[in-house]
Amino acid sequence: MSEVDRAVARAGELLNRVADERRVGARQRARVGEAGARLTRVVLADGVIIAAAVAIGLFVPLGILGFTAVIVMLLLATLFFAAMPVGPEPTPERLRETPLKALPAQTARWLDTQRPALPAPARTLLDGIGVKLDTLAPQLATLGEDDPAAVEVRKLVGEQLPEFLKGYARVPEPLRKVERNGKSPDTELADGLRVIDEEIAEMTVKLAQGDLDGLATRGRFLEIKYRDDGVAS
Repeated sequence: MSEVDRAVARAGELLNRVADERRVGARQRARVGEAGARLTRVVLADGVIIAAAVAIGLFVPLGILGFTAVIVMLLLATLFFAAMPVGPEPTPERLRETPLKALPAQTARWLDTQRPALPAPARTLLDGIGVKLDTLAPQLATLGEDDPAAVEVRKLVGEQLPEFLKGYARVPEPLRKVERNGKSPDTELADGLRVIDEEIAEMTVKLAQGDLDGLATRGRFLEIKYRDDGVAS
């Protein structure tokens, strides 16, 4: 193996390690967030039960049976709210309705569910997009839902990216490596994800620079590309 080949292999290993760390970190943050939400629900529910028991006890002695009933209700409420799902799994349809500030994280969660069905080059590109979404998230805190720049971010991250992957998923698996007009669906997928990756990076830079006008007036070439010759067509 030549020195160039070894350098390429090391770079690939580094990229895979960074991508794995990002996914693990994202999953850990999601678990912490879900645990916090579950704990909050349990505390609120138990607090309501205790407050109601105290209020009733001021007028009617609870006795042993009443005290036992309160304990049972506390246990049932704890089990119920701890087991209840924190929120629905993200889907392309739900992403369209997701608040802007939560959109990058929810999109990244949905992308993680799509990875197993994608070829290796696309998974690598998807990992890069996930990293950029992590960077983009805090920058959206300054944008309102109706801000022109927010509209552009939502269109790319919450609509075009999911629709692009849905279009690829509609291609029968045996045909994904078959060339059509000089490109196979697998190649079109990688090309499209590469363009989206670059677009998200450009959006991040413009938001960091406060160039909202520049972001809002960007061309619609992705939409045109998908409609004319992308796999989502």
